[in-house]
Amino acid sequence: MIGLTTYLEQTTQGVWDVRAAFLPQQYFDGVTSSGGIAVLLPPQPDPEEAAEAVLDGLDGLVLTGGLDVEPALYGAARHPLTDPARPDRDAWELALFRGAERRGLPVLAICRGLQLVNVARGGTLHQHLPEALGTERYRIGGGVFAVNEVVVDDDSRLAELVGPGGLSVHSYHHQGIDRLGEGLVASARTDDGLVQAFESAGDGYVVGVQWHPEENPGDRRLFEGLVAEASTFSLSSALRP
Repeated sequence: MIGLTTYLEQTTQGVWDVRAAFLPQQYFDGVTSSGGIAVLLPPQPDPEEAAEAVLDGLDGLVLTGGLDVEPALYGAARHPLTDPARPDRDAWELALFRGAERRGLPVLAICRGLQLVNVARGGTLHQHLPEALGTERYRIGGGVFAVNEVVVDDDSRLAELVGPGGLSVHSYHHQGIDRLGEGLVASARTDDGLVQAFESAGDGYVVGVQWHPEENPGDRRLFEGLVAEASTFSLSSALRP
């Protein structure tokens, strides 16, 4: 049972124009095609209490992509091009991640999810990579994913999942990791030095990628890795007295 966080935005469908929870199908296709059951997790009004209840029924967690993390959470002033704040989603996903860590629940963090985990661990973000790195290579706009080459570290959990060396990935982000959070180890970078993936240095399963693996239906290895870890977690939980 894999929980996936969702957007909560104004949405139009037919004659309806309402705030709604939604998530692109590619995300839960990644889970279900890998043998998991996808459960969508919209922001809740009491995030701490709700997270404790929700996590008791999950075996794994996917922190999905979306709008930028609130800069105040990592002690930064807002850049003019940073997205408007989504405090409901920030609070909900932080509560879910911290609760998942306490339980040892496997976590896959994608794009915004990677950035949120980094912030939760005390790290910081570049708010606009074209200024920090002088490149638009990670977000070409218009809803079109850029393709970038990342290099996966040989001795990493990520390498066990997708192999070491070069990997072509789908990118759509204008922010990125500045200072890595505590207990996180970079496991992939691009040739400009930007961290493109990390994992937890401890025993827990936390894998974060800056790219969008859900956009590559021919390669489900990251989702398969999460579902395998979730299966192990579920079995170990059932065996506990």
